[in-house]
Amino acid sequence: MFFLEAEVPVGGQMLGLFMPFIVVLVVFYFMLIRPQQKQQKQRKAMLDALKKGDRIVTIGGIYGEITALKEDYVTVKVADKVEIKVSRSGINSVLS
Repeated sequence: MFFLEAEVPVGGQMLGLFMPFIVVLVVFYFMLIRPQQKQQKQRKAMLDALKKGDRIVTIGGIYGEITALKEDYVTVKVADKVEIKVSRSGINSVLS
């Protein structure tokens, strides 16, 4: 039973065994998780700051001007006498 005779790492050796996993987790946090959280905060701030008269672009590429705001959707004027309701989450950006 050769496999039963192997020594089990103890103390400092155990830390060395898990060090590559710890490094990978730290890299994933700083390269993937943290930037995504920052982007989500910026998007939420942009959606919360919407106001009547803002010119926007939807995720589908529709350009328009906000004419009314509700809790979960906005009304967007896309042409003369043409208004559509768009979910707040469907707004991609606010134009300057």
